[in-house]
Amino acid sequence: DPLPPPLPKKQLQRAESLPEQGPSRYGQDNPTPWAGSILYTIPPPHPRHEEGVPSSIPPRDRPSWGSKKPLTKSQSLGEPVARSSPQKVPSPSPAELTFRTVDGELGQLLQPLESLAGVCRVVLGCQAAALARLSARIQEELVGPEERQQLLEAELAGKSWAALSILDREPCCESGDAWYFRVGFTFEQTQLVFAAKVPKLGCPSLGVQSSLGTHCSIQRLIGRFTDLLPQELVLPGSLGEQSWSRSGKEPARLATHPVLQVLISPEVPYQTLAGFVKGSHSLHRTSPGHYERLACLLLLQVCMGLEHLRAQNVGQGDLCPENLLLVRCPCLPRSQQDKEASLSLPRLLISSFFKVKDKRRPCSTSQEQDWRQGLAAPPSPVADELNVGMLIYQILHVDISLENALGFRSNRLPEIPSLSIYSTGLKRLAMLLLHRDPCKRVSIEQARSILQVLLWGPRQELFARSKKTLALLQSWVEVKRALLLLKFAENSAGAGASPGLEEWLCCQYFKDITEHTLYQVTQALYA
Repeated sequence: DPLPPPLPKKQLQRAESLPEQGPSRYGQDNPTPWAGSILYTIPPPHPRHEEGVPSSIPPRDRPSWGSKKPLTKSQSLGEPVARSSPQKVPSPSPAELTFRTVDGELGQLLQPLESLAGVCRVVLGCQAAALARLSARIQEELVGPEERQQLLEAELAGKSWAALSILDREPCCESGDAWYFRVGFTFEQTQLVFAAKVPKLGCPSLGVQSSLGTHCSIQRLIGRFTDLLPQELVLPGSLGEQSWSRSGKEPARLATHPVLQVLISPEVPYQTLAGFVKGSHSLHRTSPGHYERLACLLLLQVCMGLEHLRAQNVGQGDLCPENLLLVRCPCLPRSQQDKEASLSLPRLLISSFFKVKDKRRPCSTSQEQDWRQGLAAPPSPVADELNVGMLIYQILHVDISLENALGFRSNRLPEIPSLSIYSTGLKRLAMLLLHRDPCKRVSIEQARSILQVLLWGPRQELFARSKKTLALLQSWVEVKRALLLLKFAENSAGAGASPGLEEWLCCQYFKDITEHTLYQVTQALYA
């Protein structure tokens, strides 16, 4: 064979194109001019180098004496390409896939899949990851970004009443252990509205509250100080020296203004759960289905908050309706703006805490003291189940005391009227929480799962024609998860309201639920 012609001596131009780069070059952190469109998937053309610039990548028309190998993500354009065995670029996981993922990476993921079942696994992984991202985004809308809270904490450090503007002379809410006043604070040329929490005398210290982390059902603190109570504030309760005026129309001024510890919270409560229950008799009677669904959602928030506290080794100070605060969600859906306030779902906040390792749960009522004397058991874990069981009866307007609840046998608890599809399930849950045998009581985690099943299924009719199996429950979870994402997509494309608190609670359920948990929960609920 004749020898190949000699190489030309003139300097060659750089190749017209480079190997296709992955999303690390044109990802969300470094978007291209076309990245604003979600339909964009074609990589943009690389800029052409000027003639005469030396190139570290051989052009296509230059003969190569070594094996060619495309650049990996870990190699830069100036690094020499090793002539060892080619390194395999790792395929992206389903959680990393988005609509903008380039086809090169998609091909690496899809090529090993030899059946439709493999593709289904990838799709299910993408759905679970998308649901987790959506849940985190809704939670940030509800509680605010963590970075902003840290900035507010730094800005409020060392501040007192002088840095705050009192918006209302009277408290916007009174709980069992504190008064709450609306105050204004200017931050970044914007006036923000906070709640100044003034604890009542004799209440336990709330110092542990600042280390609980962020949770949608836990009251947050962004500031604290100790100062004299301003003269313009009116406290309707008793604060030692305070007494009612002779007219009886408004409280008398304090003879001496005490020095109190004041806590600043970004959530402004408008009511306690006790006030909500007291004013909802008519709603329960006229719209039992809607009201008892609200009851399930409020109880679910209580259980989720208690789970978070247990993970922090913290117990609730007094879990009663008077100490559970209600806060309006920041973005009320348009469809609910014209409705009564009682028809919309508020955030529920637990506001009284203590360290489990420091002291026992404080006894606020004689009923709880009697319960302790009758049951020689650690108070905080067991008390949670009993108190949530009591809350079910209180929210459903059924009179019951803790003494009577523990005096009844499990099948002789007060009757809960069957007014909606939720009544039977709530009655069953109350019975499981208030069982006289502690070993037969369901835990707070199990109670949370039962409430989720009551709200979003699976309902008992799913097993009317099919035997309950793990395979059936797994298929149900996968289909419902896909339908939930489709619902969010349809609402975002139309005129639907933005996701709110109930949607976030639903996301939390379908993000974490498994068929094994569903099997156990449905066994306990539909027994």
